Amino acid sequence: MRIILIEDEKQLASIIKKGLEEEGYSVDAAHDGEEGLYMVENFPADAVVLDIMLPKLDGLSVLARIRKKEIKTPVLLLTARDTTSDKIKGLDTGADDYLTKPFEFGELLARIRALIRRKTEVKEAVMRIADMEINTANHEVKRAGRIIPLSAKEYAILEYLAYKKDNLVNRIEITEHIYSEEFDLDSNVVDVYINYLRNKIDKGFKKKLIHTVRGAGYILQEKEE
Repeated sequence: MRIILIEDEKQLASIIKKGLEEEGYSVDAAHDGEEGLYMVENFPADAVVLDIMLPKLDGLSVLARIRKKEIKTPVLLLTARDTTSDKIKGLDTGADDYLTKPFEFGELLARIRALIRRKTEVKEAVMRIADMEINTANHEVKRAGRIIPLSAKEYAILEYLAYKKDNLVNRIEITEHIYSEEFDLDSNVVDVYINYLRNKIDKGFKKKLIHTVRGAGYILQEKEE
């Protein structure tokens, strides 16, 4: 999943970015409101983490412009202001959630996961497709009760396909949501990782879950072969 982080405290931004990437997220970071607004308007993302106190353009103004353009990406506000009126203003401007500084990183992760689930209408932390379970909290994947070890990138692609269950997802869409903006969209790395996943998820099982639509992309779904 791809996160846009807009935070002007560069040390804090670096810590958050590193932590999110260690959890398998792809992160694009901006350090002022204008740059952050440009990123949200031009790059696909699954969630935005937005500080309120920003140079050039404050966070609430960024949020207001995002919503005016009908960009529906979930937004988590970071604020040092702990007053009820500030929180109400942020939510009324279009934020989906807020977190007051200082915060525990684990809580930030939990809130991001909740926003992504809400966006995709997945209600529980554990997603189930046939006999496969994907735990979005600890990134544990099981098939028929057996734990399947995955690399961070393998897990990220599988989780994205699971959020899009029963829907065709093309290679560019996967790349845009799994890698940062610098990644080469013409790379065949998605196909390589899909092969890795097939060998781990489907090999040895009669019911295949990862399906190719030739020339179009992939679908994760229950289907007898």
